[in-house]
Order: sequence, then structure tokens, then C-alpha cells
Amino acid sequence: MELTPITLRQAQAFVNEHHRHNIAPRGHKFSIGLEKDGILIGVCIVGRPIARYSDDGKTAEVLRVCVLEGNPNANSKLYGAAVRACKAMGYTKIITYTLPEEGGASLRAAGFTAEGTTSKRPKGWDAPSRRRETLEKYPDGQKIRWSHN
Repeated sequence: MELTPITLRQAQAFVNEHHRHNIAPRGHKFSIGLEKDGILIGVCIVGRPIARYSDDGKTAEVLRVCVLEGNPNANSKLYGAAVRACKAMGYTKIITYTLPEEGGASLRAAGFTAEGTTSKRPKGWDAPSRRRETLEKYPDGQKIRWSHN
């Protein structure tokens, strides 16, 4: 498996086609691809933190990691590459979120630690002060927050 540069458009297309429970984010700081025998088998999209209180200018968020089934260690390789790239760019903290049913082994292998859980958001990011549609593929339950310092 080899890391490869990838555009946001390529990463978004991969996520929209292969991710089990989410769609691709709209923007990013950078994306990383992972190839095996010249075929794209995974992507990682990194951007600004979604939660405004985490967006301090020194924190980056892994927004999506998506890997085709049957590729052991691919998730860890992408998370590790994201951490190294973020550190090289001057970020001091990297965060991401998983669903409770996802084990987190790849995150632990890449040096992340679980910080806690978020609240359930049955209406997504919709709020009376700023209306938003709830996406069709949107996990609305609790999430586990992970960080790498």
C-alpha cells in the first residue's frame, strides 16, 4: 500500500460511493489517498473542526476516512499519515469522531486516545437560528471523540 496525493473531488467521489454511513464533507484542508497495485483503496479527508469551540486555529479534524473492505491496516496508515501531515503544518491537536459500534483499533494504532462522547443530535445540525436539512446518510446518535496531541 502506498500513500498518494488526491484532490478533494476525487476523495469526495470515493467517500460518496463507498462510505457506510456518511456522505463526503464539502471542504477540506487536504486529502490523502491510499493505493494498492495502482488502485485507490482508501481516502482520508482532513479539515477544520466542525465544532466551533474546537476551531482554535491549531486543531485539525479528520473529517472522513473510508477504506474498501479487505485491506487490513489501511485505516491506521491513513490516520498516521494525516497526523504526520498535520504536525508538519503546525497543528498541535488532531481530532476525529467515530460511532460507538466502531472499535477504534486503527485510531489507537495511530496514537489517538478517546476523550469522551458527544450528545445525540436527532435533528443533525439544524437549529432555529440556522436551519439545515438533515442529510439522508447521517448518523444522529452519540459519537466518540478521539484526539492526538
